Amino acid sequence: MQDLLSTLLDEFQEKLASTTQGLARESSFPVIDEKIKVAIGMRRVGKTYFLFQTIANFLFTKEITLQQVLYLNFEDDRLLPCSQEKFRELLEDFYRLYPDNHDRVCYLFLDEIQNVTDWALVVRRFFDTKKVKIFLSGSSAKLLSKEIATSLRGRSVVTEIWPFSFKEYIQRHNIAIPQALFSDKTRDLMMQSLKAYINEGGFPEVQGLLIGDRRQILQDYVELVIVKDIIERYRITSISLIKYMIQTLIKNPATGFSINKFSKDIKSQGLSGAKNTISDYLNHIEDAYLTFSVPLFSESIRKVESNPKKIYVIDTGLIKAFSFSFSQNWGHLFENLIFLDLKRKGHKIFYYLTHARYEVDFLVEDRLGEKKLYQVVWDASDLQTMEREMRALKIAEDELGIKGELITVETYLRGVWAELSPNPLP
Repeated sequence: MQDLLSTLLDEFQEKLASTTQGLARESSFPVIDEKIKVAIGMRRVGKTYFLFQTIANFLFTKEITLQQVLYLNFEDDRLLPCSQEKFRELLEDFYRLYPDNHDRVCYLFLDEIQNVTDWALVVRRFFDTKKVKIFLSGSSAKLLSKEIATSLRGRSVVTEIWPFSFKEYIQRHNIAIPQALFSDKTRDLMMQSLKAYINEGGFPEVQGLLIGDRRQILQDYVELVIVKDIIERYRITSISLIKYMIQTLIKNPATGFSINKFSKDIKSQGLSGAKNTISDYLNHIEDAYLTFSVPLFSESIRKVESNPKKIYVIDTGLIKAFSFSFSQNWGHLFENLIFLDLKRKGHKIFYYLTHARYEVDFLVEDRLGEKKLYQVVWDASDLQTMEREMRALKIAEDELGIKGELITVETYLRGVWAELSPNPLP
């Protein structure tokens, strides 16, 4: 096992040097010393790169050596299957290779840890008995959260990793945005980039690829998630149903999803599935970070349960990869983009219906408990649409006593431009 570990460490050190020269992600682990750090997200969003970025920062700022760092990727076929015993032996071999590590702080980075049987017990013991900082990553929110809650008992903190934001997309493609003034040229350039970002999405691997190659890779991502993170993990037997359901959700972003209506739909497709099964599948899909469901905001549980949830997708490029229509609903795609921005900030997200059933896209609650309403509009030149959206927002403000904000493409572009510009002029 020591020979394998030595090989893995050599490969890690070579890869570290070649992968830390790219874009620094906006995400970061919180500075909380007495916690195990956990990075969660869909496959291929860049969790491994994020871990490497964290390692590089430690090497640069904390005066540690590479001998104090252990990185293991548990999707490496040489480590699979990985039992609890094999996992324990790998960690102990690390200390045998570098005996001085018994007397100094070590940094353990364990990538895709959900592939290790009963990993939490070993992690907890090392965290309690060694001088270690432990960093985990995984592709299933439910699996990691469940094991963390039961075995780590409040000793961890979670960071979610997402595809590139629009700001990161601009930085990744080295798009030169004029910083002195938000002129017509600046707006037009950013609008061009925004449409490209919506079409291409934010998965790191597909940036700059031809549309056919990009579509194929993104469809392959989804197929991998379906097989590994849903079908195998939850022992799904109705494979045709789960695949049809996922395609339905991805192709209909920013729209309501009713289990009752979907149940009737699948019958017309020659499929069958109980409502409880459909509800379970929706949870499994969300646990795998493919799509997300947003409930109605209401004090009445009955109203929440009787109204459909709105569905959003992990990435607009993924939506485009499953769309076979030459037309596109920019409004729904833009709303999906805003949803993802709100998720990146860690907000709790709902939608709201006024007493007269006018809809407001988002009611969010931040980490401090502050609430705010957002209404999203793609085409501000459509006066009828603007009037309708503003009316709904104003009524919701009056009913709830919560401040609202209209997000248009213009206000969104100005906001991103201000973040990119160190000293923006109004």
